[in-house]
Amino acid sequence: MLDLAKLPEGAVTGWDAAGVVVQAAADGSGPAVGSRVVGLVRRKGAWAELAAISTQWLATIPAGVADVQAATLPTAALTALRSLEIGGLLLAKRVLVTGATGGVGRFAVQLAQLAGAHVTALVRRSSDLRGADVVTERIEGDFDLIVESVGGTVFGQAIEHLASHGVVVSLATQDDDQPITFRAGWYSRSPGARIYTLNNFDEPSSVAADLARLCNLLAAGRLDGQVELESSWRETPAAIEALLDRRITGKAVLHVD
Repeated sequence: MLDLAKLPEGAVTGWDAAGVVVQAAADGSGPAVGSRVVGLVRRKGAWAELAAISTQWLATIPAGVADVQAATLPTAALTALRSLEIGGLLLAKRVLVTGATGGVGRFAVQLAQLAGAHVTALVRRSSDLRGADVVTERIEGDFDLIVESVGGTVFGQAIEHLASHGVVVSLATQDDDQPITFRAGWYSRSPGARIYTLNNFDEPSSVAADLARLCNLLAAGRLDGQVELESSWRETPAAIEALLDRRITGKAVLHVD
């Protein structure tokens, strides 16, 4: 059982949570009582003072890493990490991240740069992004890996810009019934190219192990959660409005006070 209110920095972001363990797993598989942890809640319940989280979906927060930073990891950074790993070894490869100023996009740009890729960030308007080699408002050229987190028309455009044996990882669907169109000739000119739909809970790798890797990158100063808004969980509507109105593009973290 995770107590999100016990620490001064206890924080939650959506179904992500960072706090302290008040009741350890009965089988001894997880962190001890008093451990600071970050986890992913599969069902509703992260926006609460107490949340029951499977030990398979949480990791211990290293010393020196604030709960606020750790709370940004479970959904956005985990999704970015796993999307990039679909592309295999990325050293010197061309990676495109769409929706690069969003939560997943910001992590994907940083992690791709750490992996040695040449990173192009697609944005709505000009913006400085940590880790991006190129920041652009239109897709040009072909890419070995595309992390596609916008959907709709952008998804269709991304499909047309795959290199031979490239892969586009689809993360966003604006409307379940919306048809996606692309020029088939542009896709078929890239032999071996493919489209991969990612769902964190269906991936074979360990959530706990991946969260631990991300926490270690935070601890080493090699990754930044880029928190743009911190507020009380009592001000949740205002935080959601700020995100929906795009008044903030970084992460929003709510403190359980």
